[in-house]
Amino acid sequence: MGEKKVVELLVSGGQATAGPPLGPALGPLGVNVMAVVNKINELTKDYAGMKVPVKVTVDPETKTFEVSVGTPTASALIVSELKIEKGSGNPKAQKVGNLTMEQLIRIAKIKRPELLSKTLKSAAKEILGTCVSMGVTIEGKDPKEVMREINEGKYDRIFAESEG
Repeated sequence: MGEKKVVELLVSGGQATAGPPLGPALGPLGVNVMAVVNKINELTKDYAGMKVPVKVTVDPETKTFEVSVGTPTASALIVSELKIEKGSGNPKAQKVGNLTMEQLIRIAKIKRPELLSKTLKSAAKEILGTCVSMGVTIEGKDPKEVMREINEGKYDRIFAESEG
């Protein structure tokens, strides 16, 4: 059994092509590059417009491959959810968008497998930290205020329903 080769890349969701960075990385391994590209695009189509970490594991002997897809960064998910270009360059002074509690929880659910958080509540708090640095408010409030409200149990019902 030969040594498997692993190629890790960041691709634009649903828009991978046989050109760089994929083609040059995979071509020498003798695998069908278009087949890999199609598989990546199929797996990342829900993340259109976002950079997604992708890992391609190739067996050079059999020319078979496996694709595993990570999730976009928290900031990419927030940008996508808000339909904005990017986070604020000056988050204290300039706010670029406002998430609802439901949107915050949706992002927390997507990211949770990669976070250290044991609960959806703590995952949401990690996402709030990203909101602070991006100049994003939640329900029109400062993320730090929302964090305090979460700690006080204000949103426990929503979290309980979302866990279900």
